[in-house]
Amino acid sequence: MAESMITRAYIEGVNQAPRKVALVASLVRRRTVADALVILAHTPKRAALPVVKAIESAKANAINNYNLDAKTLIISTLSVTTGTRIKRFVPASRGRALPFEKKTSNILVELSGEVKPKKAATTTVKSTTTKTTVKKEDK
Repeated sequence: MAESMITRAYIEGVNQAPRKVALVASLVRRRTVADALVILAHTPKRAALPVVKAIESAKANAINNYNLDAKTLIISTLSVTTGTRIKRFVPASRGRALPFEKKTSNILVELSGEVKPKKAATTTVKSTTTKTTVKKEDK
């Protein structure tokens, strides 16, 4: 049986409310990476793009850094948390300013998968070749 590992990717400061991003994230929890990417490609929400980027980043980490098999990758954790809030003001009547907060999100993706089996070392058979010498002709 192959060894199982977990890899992660964390994206901070997505300029969208965490509630909106969490709606999209709930569509693809506990699915394979290939299925999740297809579902998100057909999701008409703006929050689908940062979730796709987070999943693809975790997939690249799994394949390149930890030598995991891309076919066995499953989203084990996909959580959306609140990020920093920026205070802003919108102008109102009679010279007033009404405060509001720009909300940001943080996305954590953890993928679990199996390590690719290492290829067996190929043994080369040494053939017994005879050396032939070629004489150069004098000119």
